[in-house]
Amino acid sequence: MASFSVRLADLRPGQPRRVVIDDVPIALVRVDDEVFAVNDVCSHAEVSLSEGEVSGCQIECWLHGSRFDLRTGEPSGPPAFEPIPTYPVDIEGHGDEALVLVAIPEEAR
Repeated sequence: MASFSVRLADLRPGQPRRVVIDDVPIALVRVDDEVFAVNDVCSHAEVSLSEGEVSGCQIECWLHGSRFDLRTGEPSGPPAFEPIPTYPVDIEGHGDEALVLVAIPEEAR
């Protein structure tokens, strides 16, 4: 299992950040003090989701408007029908100096 860490302070609330972990593109999204990690590729059009907008716990694909739940990866409706992968996130420490840890399982690479 590959892992990646970033400081919580480096993630701006509601602004996706693209990272690549072992060749897997990930969109990290901070919503309040919670952080979500989803695959950064839209299941409908294969474009970067981190270039889209976040509203609540959903990320929207900038190209065709597909929305995905950051908690489950499920699309909210067309044009996307397939979910996107989500990845486990742990936060170690407190405040903005806390570390956000993302784990990518072997089968995801």
